[in-house]
Amino acid sequence: MSSKEGGVPSGSGGFRKRKHDNFPHNQRREGKDVNSSSPVMLAFKSFQQELDARHDKYERLVKLSRDITVESKRTIFLLHRITSAPDMEEILTESEIKLDGVRQKILQVAQELSGEDMHQFHRAITTGLQEYVEAVSFQHFIKTRSLISMDEINKQLIFTTEEYGKENKTPSSDAQDKQFGTWRLKITPVDYLLGVADLTGELMRMCINSVGNGDIDTPFEVSQFLRQVYDGFSFIGNTGPYEVSKKLYTLKQSLAKVENACYALKVRGSEIPKHMLADVFSVKTEMIDQEEGIS
Repeated sequence: MSSKEGGVPSGSGGFRKRKHDNFPHNQRREGKDVNSSSPVMLAFKSFQQELDARHDKYERLVKLSRDITVESKRTIFLLHRITSAPDMEEILTESEIKLDGVRQKILQVAQELSGEDMHQFHRAITTGLQEYVEAVSFQHFIKTRSLISMDEINKQLIFTTEEYGKENKTPSSDAQDKQFGTWRLKITPVDYLLGVADLTGELMRMCINSVGNGDIDTPFEVSQFLRQVYDGFSFIGNTGPYEVSKKLYTLKQSLAKVENACYALKVRGSEIPKHMLADVFSVKTEMIDQEEGIS
């Protein structure tokens, strides 16, 4: 076979030359250079800047949500001390101060979302908002033995610069916004329902702790409240969001533990000394958990 037919020089084991190898090196480099001032490149640069700004905002919201979650959990831990504390008002006042600090963080979230579609960043902040709903509703239940509404929570999340401007020095592009700015953040129905579902677990813990401290009235109040919440969630059933139906099982477990405690108090309350009630209920709770795990 000749060198022209095979594309390989005679006596050589090399491969056939590519067509662009015949062009000088400098000409190939010049052909691949991109004009940075072309309309296409300018458009993609603007897209890059917009995406980078959106990703940075998302990361800032994730950090704020993490701070909201941590502070809300600390508020819940503080409120659990109310079953054994001698001064209930002191703990409620301290919890209100902590919740004000959480609302400061939510204000920063509202400022970040100013002019943005909240649903595009909802995934970054939903965990913190659920934990905040849980903390606020827990405090409200301790005060009033009732469930706080979503409208009441949203009313607390309307901020003006007269109240928060001095403490939160967030730059604004408009000079008037600095003086008369108003920010608000609305809790979505899904975040509210998930926060209330998590509340039931905290109420179950408060019920067991109160029994251990000799408080016999609280378990029955919590049991009646949890039944009402469970009935409300049952109406939603599987028609609601997946996360809500997933929480329904946990809610049912909490209700069963509280009802078991109430049953033991009603039937055997006079037989068991008050200082032994906590041990009896802790054993019963472990037995229920084991039975549910086996089934």
